[in-house]
Amino acid sequence: MFHRTTRSVDGVTITYSVSGTADTAIVFIHGGLADRAFWDGQHTPFSHNYKVIALDLAGHGESGRDRPKWGIVEFAHDVLAVLDTERVPHAILVGNSLGGAVAIEAALLAGPRAHAVIGAVIGVDTFHDMGRHIDTRWATEQADAWRRDFDGTLNAMLAALFHPDAAHSLVADVRRRMSRTPPEIVGAMFASFADYDTAASARQLRVPVRCINGDLFPTDTRAIQQILTDFDAVVLPHRPLPDAGVPRWVQSEAGRNAGRDLSRLGFLPVFSALISAFSASLR
Repeated sequence: MFHRTTRSVDGVTITYSVSGTADTAIVFIHGGLADRAFWDGQHTPFSHNYKVIALDLAGHGESGRDRPKWGIVEFAHDVLAVLDTERVPHAILVGNSLGGAVAIEAALLAGPRAHAVIGAVIGVDTFHDMGRHIDTRWATEQADAWRRDFDGTLNAMLAALFHPDAAHSLVADVRRRMSRTPPEIVGAMFASFADYDTAASARQLRVPVRCINGDLFPTDTRAIQQILTDFDAVVLPHRPLPDAGVPRWVQSEAGRNAGRDLSRLGFLPVFSALISAFSASLR
C-alpha cells in the first residue's frame, strides 16, 4: 500500500492510500468525522483484481484543512482530484454515510469531464434519507451544537449510530478516531448542508447504485427506486449474520468470491464479499 497526496480543485492537499494496479479502481469514501483508515481492511481483499483507493476528504485524517468553502460538492472534487492524479480510466465509488452523497456528486461531476468513467456507486449505511431536503434551521442548530459542545454532540451521535449491545471497545475506538476532526471544521461542514436536496443530484444519475446497509435505520428500497432508477439494496441483520434477506445472485457471487458459505463468515468478510459481488456485477 502506498500513501500519496494531490491537490483538490481549491488547492487543499488530499491524502490517500492506493494498492493494486488494475485499470478499474474501487474508490472508498469515508463518512463525516471519519478517515481513510476505516477502509484499511478492504485493500487486501480487492487489490488483486482492482486498484484500491481510499482517501481522506478535506478536513479529515491527514488531508488539508484550509478550505475556504465546505460542502458535499467540494468533497466530490476531492475524489475527482485523486482519480485524475492516479489516471484512473474506470472507477466504482463506494461511500459510507456522508460518503454516499459525495459519491453521487462525484459521479455526476465526472460525467462531462470524461477523465474517469464512473461505472457505479455503492453506498454503505447511507441513502436512508434519500429525498430529504435538509432544513436550514436544522443544519444551523447542528453546526452550533458541534461548536458549542463537541464531546457531548459526538457522544450523542455515537449513541444513535450503534446498537445498544455494541462492544464498548469498538465504540470507544470509533470515538477516539472521530474526535480527531477539528470542531470548527465539523461545524462548518454541518452548516454547509443547509438547503441540500438529497434527491436532486440522485435523480440526474445514470449509473447503477447499490447499497449495503445495517438494520439500525430503515431502508425503503421502493421509495429510493422512485428517485434512483437503477437501485437495489442489501440490509444486513444486526445479529446473527445469515444469508437470509440477501438476494440469491448476491449470495452466489459473494460466496464464490469468499470461497465459502456466507453464513459461516464474520461481518468483515461478508461485507467484503458483498462489495465484491456488486462490483463484479457492475463492471
